[in-house]
Amino acid sequence: MDFLVNSQIQLFLQLILATLLGAFIGFEREYKRKEAGLRTYSLVCLGACLFTVLSNCLFFTFLGQKEINFDPSRIIQAIVMGVGFIGAGVIFREKVTIKGLTTAAGLWVTAAIGIAVGIGYYSLAAFSAILVILILFGFGELERNILNKIWDRKT
Repeated sequence: MDFLVNSQIQLFLQLILATLLGAFIGFEREYKRKEAGLRTYSLVCLGACLFTVLSNCLFFTFLGQKEINFDPSRIIQAIVMGVGFIGAGVIFREKVTIKGLTTAAGLWVTAAIGIAVGIGYYSLAAFSAILVILILFGFGELERNILNKIWDRKT
């Protein structure tokens, strides 16, 4: 019984961690007033984690049964495809520019972070979330303050 309780607590903590890491990324997007923000990123990361956790639970439930062939990596494949569908919904073409590509990519990598938490790779998930924030915030500043000035001078 203790194993079951400890296992449930670990699963709850995994879901909380995925939600917080998604919120961490979503906060940056919210701060920049992007299409998808705190709630969207939290939900994508939580959902990816939950699907992964459920996949692992099903795998161990049916492990060793001769009639059942279960591959948990199929769930990850389905998550990637599903999040790709969500990402496609945030991409818009406006005259000569395309908007939402960074948001779509952010949602995609946030789902991967949720998967990492679901599998139990907490350090990898946390480090990846930090890298995502550095990319979204730091590279955004680099684009605005340096690259745009260089490109404006050439035109």
